[in-house]
Amino acid sequence: MSSNTARSNPAKPNPVRPRKPGKRPKPVKTMSPLWEYVQSVGQVTAGTILGITMLASSIGAGGLVGLALSFRNLPDVRVLRNYVPSETSYIYDINGTLLSSLHDEANREVVELNEISPDLKRAVLAIEDSYFFSHHGINPSGIARAFLANLEEGETVEGGSTITMQLVKNLFLTPERTISRKIAEAVLSLRLEQVFTKDQILEMYLNQVYWGHNTYGVETAAVSYFKKSSSDLNLAEAAMMAGLIQAPEVYSPFINYEKAKERQAIVLDRMRRIGWITPEEEAAAKATPIQLGEITSFRTSQSPYITDAVMQELTTRFGKEAVLQGGMRVQTTIDLSFQQMAEETVKEGIASIRRQGLYADQMALVAVDPRTHFVKAMVGGVDYTKSQYNRAIQALRQPGSAFKPFVYYAAFASGNYTPDSVVMDTPVSYPDGDSYYTPQNYDGSFAGAMSIRQALAQSRNIPAIRLGQEVGINRVIEVCRTLGIKSPMEPVTSLPLGSVDLTPLEMAAAYATFASGGWQSETTTIIQVTDSQGNVLLDNTPKPQLVLDPWAVAALNDTMQGVITRGTGTAARINRPAAGKTGTTSAERDIWFVGYVPQLSVAVWVGNDDYSPLGIGATGGGYVAPIWRNFMLKALSNTPVENFQPMSNFVKP
Repeated sequence: MSSNTARSNPAKPNPVRPRKPGKRPKPVKTMSPLWEYVQSVGQVTAGTILGITMLASSIGAGGLVGLALSFRNLPDVRVLRNYVPSETSYIYDINGTLLSSLHDEANREVVELNEISPDLKRAVLAIEDSYFFSHHGINPSGIARAFLANLEEGETVEGGSTITMQLVKNLFLTPERTISRKIAEAVLSLRLEQVFTKDQILEMYLNQVYWGHNTYGVETAAVSYFKKSSSDLNLAEAAMMAGLIQAPEVYSPFINYEKAKERQAIVLDRMRRIGWITPEEEAAAKATPIQLGEITSFRTSQSPYITDAVMQELTTRFGKEAVLQGGMRVQTTIDLSFQQMAEETVKEGIASIRRQGLYADQMALVAVDPRTHFVKAMVGGVDYTKSQYNRAIQALRQPGSAFKPFVYYAAFASGNYTPDSVVMDTPVSYPDGDSYYTPQNYDGSFAGAMSIRQALAQSRNIPAIRLGQEVGINRVIEVCRTLGIKSPMEPVTSLPLGSVDLTPLEMAAAYATFASGGWQSETTTIIQVTDSQGNVLLDNTPKPQLVLDPWAVAALNDTMQGVITRGTGTAARINRPAAGKTGTTSAERDIWFVGYVPQLSVAVWVGNDDYSPLGIGATGGGYVAPIWRNFMLKALSNTPVENFQPMSNFVKP
């Protein structure tokens, strides 16, 4: 378990919080449903009084054993030895900044008893069960005493059920108010006290109890109500929190602060009357200013597209229930500063494109670190509040000429071509079923003989088609699979021109392998996942493997730098060695720029969700390259300039 100092800053906790081994068993999913039973004077019924009388009479006559025998089918409380409540999972960026929390109904973080403020433990016991350490699960005299006290005050000032009874009621029983249920509650309470120590029961209770606003357990409640760990609560805050248990939403300071203060005074008065605090401490606590926090359940993620992507990856590996209830601590690969730069770039970029007259409604941006294949930033759309569709990982769009580097790499890796090899940009046709496929260049012209370096820089289509046929379309597909592209591909003649649907993440990750000189790890948004005890559930430490031919990659990097220095991507110049490729599909439905330096690979896509054209003259070089440039200048502002490895460092295949 982390130190109190670390835990007192819930805005930036340690993403991996190891807990001392052996403190708490692994969770099992056996306890449900959980529920809250609110007792007030207005709810004390004749049935409740009769139940109290029966319990007292049964105990006095030694008849509780007989009652226990008649409840042989009650749950076995020993299952709680392996029970851990459902717990909220937390998602952090690579530096430990909290991005989001994931949970179902119960927003809860489990803590150990010795991590909870002594003031809070005393306040809860004072108002709920001040005889907790002297009874054996039920306290008939305490029930009667509480009933009379509540009747005298006209409201509930003292709990009738013991903490043990409340715990078994919440874990095992239904909220019905019948004599048989009250007796079952008593029997289970006696059993529970035989199996567990008082400290164990109190720890389970404090982590189980409902505190309002979908917060369960003392830790989550303390962070929500006061923006601090439960270990750091002072007497004033502890008394206010303890007062919530009876009716959390009624006494919530978020709803009615004055009523919460009145309830706090009742708790402090009770603590003074039983001698747990002095009159001076009571007065000081009542006068202590309360600084409220904010409701933490179901709050918006700092980076919702990231949270969705991480949730998708976690669910695939562990299942949805484990993610929402398992108390995972997820350290992502995302750098929040990069992410915020990316989001700003997308907003500014789409506005700029629209000002220039294009009919574009969406944009996606993905940044991948070539050295680790960690996703550093991901923006799946222009406005998450209007569309939760994550185009970075879900939108399959044609990359156009941004696909060509896969063909050129295959040509270089064959050993038959260099960047200066001559290819022909002349008319050509290929059989295509009952007709012929006759590719054209973007401008409709032909340039004749030219080097591969020139062909790629000028994004000529015919040379790419010719090379695709020379090396084999199936070989090009093999290269794509090696680069981690999983989207379906058909071996059609037009494939070198990008007649395939890919995601922006696939493009950024594939180019990242070029940027790294052919070294590749699994592309991921997650570095590590632990449970709440610090046990590692998933470790995505990079395991780089050389998957491409080093000389062929160096040749490609050398060639692709020409796209930016003198080709269709000159608007992407960033005053350092960089390689990239523009992409524009037929009818201007998709425009791209994908580029990289040795430390970062970034793909930017622009288009419309309904596949409508963006407008005449829409090209990746004219409209998307400047957006890529703007992001790279921000992202690399503190990154030293690094050159790509030259071809001369490697042996040609």
